[in-house]
Amino acid sequence: MRDAVAEAACRLAAAGVDSAGADAAVLAAHVLGVPRDRLALAGGFDDAQARAYADLVGRRAGREPLQHITGVAYFRHLALAVGPGVFVPRPETELLVDHVLAEVAARPGRSLLVDLCTGSGAIAVAAATETPGVEAHAVELDAAAYAWARRNVEGTGVRLHLGEAADCLPGLDGRVDVVVANPPYVPAGTPLPAEVGADPACALYAGADGLDGVRTVAAAAGRLLRPGGLLVCEHDDSHGESAPALLSDLEGWTGIRDHRDLAGRPRFVTARRS
Repeated sequence: MRDAVAEAACRLAAAGVDSAGADAAVLAAHVLGVPRDRLALAGGFDDAQARAYADLVGRRAGREPLQHITGVAYFRHLALAVGPGVFVPRPETELLVDHVLAEVAARPGRSLLVDLCTGSGAIAVAAATETPGVEAHAVELDAAAYAWARRNVEGTGVRLHLGEAADCLPGLDGRVDVVVANPPYVPAGTPLPAEVGADPACALYAGADGLDGVRTVAAAAGRLLRPGGLLVCEHDDSHGESAPALLSDLEGWTGIRDHRDLAGRPRFVTARRS
């Protein structure tokens, strides 16, 4: 088993996969049907498993996203169903969820949260399942992504809505405590790694400056949030100054701050509805 995984890791590294060793191990565990941390205790592959493993390694060497191959994306404590047609949640978004949960925990009583551009439902499901007393709504425009989100929100209490962020949930106007979003934010024409480029274009690109998604979220949040309510919006790491400036140019926002991810890169902006 150790030799098979090492050989696969070399093949993936030669194909330009940054996380070659980790991916080779994840694929081996997937073929064997065991958790990755139990892989060292597993026996070797039988012939059918060896063929299956070689096939999966070949797909990953072709730069098919690991999560599309296994059908799972791990996000905080969640194992989310993902595949072609939905944005694969990234670890850098997990810190944004910490900020949302801190806001909810600081408020007495039940909190009303809206997750715009929800994609797989990662943020809404994490918030709803990690903190009691959250009424979470998730909004997604794209039908393919919505289908994946339906699978992930099942049994979590999250209410999923198909529609535009711009005019969604008019019945909640002025009542929401937290609006959170990981909208499209890549400037048009930006070259992307093969794995990122496998995500739906509608979940990636946001106009010439990459801020069209942030503009849409800010407008929707301005309508939905109660006075004092919090907006938490992810952005591209090149938007550390432009995203806060965008909100500063709009009326009705106060306490605007930008925040960095665990790698020290600008990652999300927060602001309160005045």
